[in-house]
Amino acid sequence: MSHFAAAVCLVTTDGPAGLRGVTVTSVCSVSDDPATILVCLNQSSAANVRFEQNGVFAVNVLADRNEALARVFAGEGNLDVEGRFAAGRWHRLESGAPILDDALVSFDCRIIDSRPVATHRVMIGQVVALAEPKAGGSLVYRARSYHVV
Repeated sequence: MSHFAAAVCLVTTDGPAGLRGVTVTSVCSVSDDPATILVCLNQSSAANVRFEQNGVFAVNVLADRNEALARVFAGEGNLDVEGRFAAGRWHRLESGAPILDDALVSFDCRIIDSRPVATHRVMIGQVVALAEPKAGGSLVYRARSYHVV
């Protein structure tokens, strides 16, 4: 699967279950009416249950300028959750999930379906708000390396 080139995103959540954010490449559009996004999260991390418990997530599509942040949220530096979020600038939209200020675009979502599939939890979210898109090159991950498109 490491040879499947994909956009790099930070998926974030916040709410009663707590703050969480992870770097992922398993994100895709499901529908445009209503706007719906699918995200897959590895179930091996117990903290990923916060997404489903909070019932919301944001997909922050990363630009080439965000590679260091992608690495932080992938676990480099072994920072705790507060340390990871301190590495970026954030705001909130409708759901309360953290929105990265300088992402290419961010989709604010409410979870409408969630189920386990093999090693991952597949979550489908309806987009409830959209952050203003910004210019920049897209950060892509392939063959265990970051690239710019």
